[in-house]
This record gives sequence, structure tokens and C-alpha cells, in this order.
Amino acid sequence: MLKPNTLQERRKQRVRAQIAKKAGGRARLSVHRTNLHIYAQIIDDAGGRTLAASSLEKELREQLKHGGNVEAAKRIGALIAERAKAAGVTEVVFDRGGYLYHGRVKALAEAAREGGLSF
Repeated sequence: MLKPNTLQERRKQRVRAQIAKKAGGRARLSVHRTNLHIYAQIIDDAGGRTLAASSLEKELREQLKHGGNVEAAKRIGALIAERAKAAGVTEVVFDRGGYLYHGRVKALAEAAREGGLSF
């Protein structure tokens, strides 16, 4: 659990404030990462439901050696873009969740853009 005044928690609060301004009815691409995995969700905040979700599923775990690297993030980004398009979502707001935009988070975002999502 994060303490309320850690740098990550402050970044997370800043990002949430920016997202609330920019959303304009668009869905949110939320990213969460751990040392072992990276997760992504397409969330409709107005309706309060998840439109598309992705984490390291069994089929991806068998294909990847490690779920917490840039290669895994690229695969998850492409998968979430594919699922979002299937759900009819093409424009989202990117919620990096307080994580710095580099490494795995950046790789996931770029793969989602290449997959057809715009943000």
C-alpha cells in the first residue's frame, strides 16, 4: 500500500486530475504494473464498467519467458488495442496510474497506438 505523500501517489493524483479534464466522454486506458506483470484495462467511467481487460493470460504466459519486461508490455498493448476495437472503442484517455512514462508503460502505450487506439 502506498503512503499518501509518496512521489508515486502525488503523481497518481496529478494524472487523475488531468484525465478528468481531458476525458470528454472517452473511455480510459488504465495501466498497472508489478515487477512480474503488466496489466491494462479499457474503462468506461461514465457507465462504471470495464469494456476490455488484459493481463498476462495463460496463452501469453506460455509464449513469454517473463511477464514484467518491455516485450510483454508490447504484447499486452497490442492485445488491449485489438479487444478495444472489438468492443467499438477507438479513442481513449491514457491513464498511466502514477507510473513514469518510460520503459514498460511507454512500450504498452506505443503498441496500443500501433494497434489502432488514439490518445
